[in-house]
Amino acid sequence: MSKEDLKIRLMDTHAGGDVSRIVLGGIDPLPGATVRDQMHYLRDDADGLRRLLLEEPYGIPEMSVDLIVPATDPEAEIGYIIMEVMGYPIYSGSNTICTATAVLEAGLVPKREGLQQFAMESPAGLVQIEAQVNDNVVETITCEGLPSYVDTYRASIHVPTIGDVTYSVAYSGGFYALVDATELGFSLIREEERALADCAHRIVEALQAERGFSHYTLGDVGPLPFLHFMGPVDQVSDHFYRSRSTTYVHPGVICRSTTGTGTSARLALMNYEGRIKPGDKLETVSLRETGFIGEFTGTRQEGPHQVVENTITGKAYVLAHSEIVINPEDPLVEDGSLHHILSSRQTGDD
Repeated sequence: MSKEDLKIRLMDTHAGGDVSRIVLGGIDPLPGATVRDQMHYLRDDADGLRRLLLEEPYGIPEMSVDLIVPATDPEAEIGYIIMEVMGYPIYSGSNTICTATAVLEAGLVPKREGLQQFAMESPAGLVQIEAQVNDNVVETITCEGLPSYVDTYRASIHVPTIGDVTYSVAYSGGFYALVDATELGFSLIREEERALADCAHRIVEALQAERGFSHYTLGDVGPLPFLHFMGPVDQVSDHFYRSRSTTYVHPGVICRSTTGTGTSARLALMNYEGRIKPGDKLETVSLRETGFIGEFTGTRQEGPHQVVENTITGKAYVLAHSEIVINPEDPLVEDGSLHHILSSRQTGDD
């Protein structure tokens, strides 16, 4: 190993099967008055970090990366920036669950037995966290889902090789196309994963070519990136529902989990259809039989939209503690937009 080699200290975790690689050390402080500003700097001037950790030989596109940064909001204990194969989402439920677990396990937020609450600062703003700790183990994390709403209800689009597809669109941290899996011939089992990815890609391409979507305060947030397949909704008990689900995020990439933002989008749609009321919960179940529980906590009016307030509950597991060695002479390391943010300190000394 060259003396010029640098290291990035990591904790790999997963929630619902989606791996989130938490960057705990090895990156210099980023410029920016808020975590959102720091995200913009990373996106525009240091995207090499995202590419390094999500591409071969260090990673795979199905993973996510969460960079721990100092919070700028005085109410937050820690800040974090989310990086995925499609770019820099301002929020993600599974990444938030993984990051909250990681900062507790790493001691960045002191872990306390029982129920503890703290806040983290995401690019979307302050996020309230509730952690259940039993025998020093983080059993569950409940985090706020972003305020979610239905933008489009049961529209139709012609998709080449598929035919006419009925879809709705909800915003829950990104715009989601919501489609009925049964109408498209899917049972939402693991053997369908490749076919689901191919089908979703065709639908998303058709939607991106036909129209754009604008958030009521954020404005244009780019082309619709996500599609959520919805299975039938079963009522398990009073105030508790369950539905098989799966989320497409990028060509060839189906999330292992049902995703927190996908679950929030489902709650918004169910509220729009009058199928749930505050206090009701929906468990979304993935192709791998993992699940998140979304709770519909209330609504408020934002301009023309009835916005759904919600929380997402899940469990994250620690997979590994490691150091990534970065050799600038390695031809697979494109350090032009990376090297200037790598800390010259050894991460083991951080």
